Formats: sequence, structure tokens, C-alpha cells
Amino acid sequence: MMSKGVLVGVVTDARRDKTVKVSVYRMVHHKVYKKIVKKCRIYSVHDEHNRCKRGDVVKIREHIPVSATKRWIVVDS
Repeated sequence: MMSKGVLVGVVTDARRDKTVKVSVYRMVHHKVYKKIVKKCRIYSVHDEHNRCKRGDVVKIREHIPVSATKRWIVVDS
């Protein structure tokens, strides 16, 4: 079980320096239609050593703001 503030996602964009975009998918229950729906959220994540490549599965953690859009850092890639 993961602790609070830790997510697992897939790197979708790694073109910028020290920044990757990570897509985190989760399954939610639709209130009206009673179906399971896949939701996606994209996070801008700080990657200090530029290790992540597109398609990598990474673990990200909440962190103090690094920039205007980055509030997550890569923990394990």
C-alpha cells in the first residue's frame, strides 16, 4: 500500500529540461450510470537528473513548489 501523496503513473512527455509530464490513471464509480470509468490526470513533475523517458512507469511524490506548475518530484523510475 502506498502512503498519502505518492502516485504511480506513466511518463507521457520528457522533452523539457528537468521536467516530465506524468499521466496518472484511476478508476472511479460513476454516480448516475453506476459504471466504472477511467479518469486521467496529468502532472508536471520535477526530474532532477533527466533520467525518465517517454513510456517509463514512475512513482511521484508531493513536494514543495519547485516552479509555478511543478509540485511533484520523481521518487522512483
